[in-house]
Amino acid sequence: MSTDWRTLPPLSSLRAFAAVAELGGFSQAARALNVTHAAVAQQVRALEQTLDTPLVARDGRGMALTAEGQQLAQSLSDGFGAIVNGVAALKAGGSDRPVRITLTASFATQWLMPRLKDFWDRHPDIALSLHPDARILDLRRDGMDLGIRYGNGDWPGVASRFLAPARMAVAAAPDLLEGRDTLTPSDMQDMEWILARDWPEQENYLKSLGLDPETLSRTEFVNEDLSLAAARQGLGLVVESLALMEDDLEEGRLTLLHDSKDRLPAYFIVTQPGPQRAATRAFLKWLEQAA
Repeated sequence: MSTDWRTLPPLSSLRAFAAVAELGGFSQAARALNVTHAAVAQQVRALEQTLDTPLVARDGRGMALTAEGQQLAQSLSDGFGAIVNGVAALKAGGSDRPVRITLTASFATQWLMPRLKDFWDRHPDIALSLHPDARILDLRRDGMDLGIRYGNGDWPGVASRFLAPARMAVAAAPDLLEGRDTLTPSDMQDMEWILARDWPEQENYLKSLGLDPETLSRTEFVNEDLSLAAARQGLGLVVESLALMEDDLEEGRLTLLHDSKDRLPAYFIVTQPGPQRAATRAFLKWLEQAA
């Protein structure tokens, strides 16, 4: 049965009367609600007028509930009790629930996972639940606390903040370069390439380097993990987001040949507008420090 909200008296009046009935007086209810005695009395009178029924029988300095008041008090006690229990259960469950994060598998593998030990060293009590997915999920509908997205940061309905550059770069294994650390466009045109499938931005980037993407000798992979694995083995030059190659470049598995230096697109943290759980806030703060 659906609720006809228009027929309900104001919640403030119902709460004031429920407190009076439970605690046995206006003064006690006023202290519990942190308002004045007069405010509680006014709310109860307004409720009586709305219902056109006396709820409290006043006798000098004392009071007692009428039969109608006792009936309403019992219903309100059951209702407010259910609300209190429901809120308490939600808070208890929410405090222990893992922080749910949607992101691409490549970002999780190449950027986030190498850094996570630091987060758990600092916050061993906070559980994380990673949900790698190439699709852009609806945070509210899919129950995600936050997402890490690639783009320009202008998605509707979410709050976004810059996390890490995603500018494209060209790199290769040192063995493939045979001691060189730079290549001319002519050199690159004649070499083997490891490229992503169906990525127009990649093709435009190659053209900006003076290359003809259509005539390159290329092996195509469906995701960044496979592309980087092949590049580490010296199977060709790779085009990839610089953020995903940071560890490979720092540890010498790959050599950087060209960096587009574009600020956008980039990786952004996205959240639902409004306040976040304490565990989510801690993870967000750490993410920005780790970038």
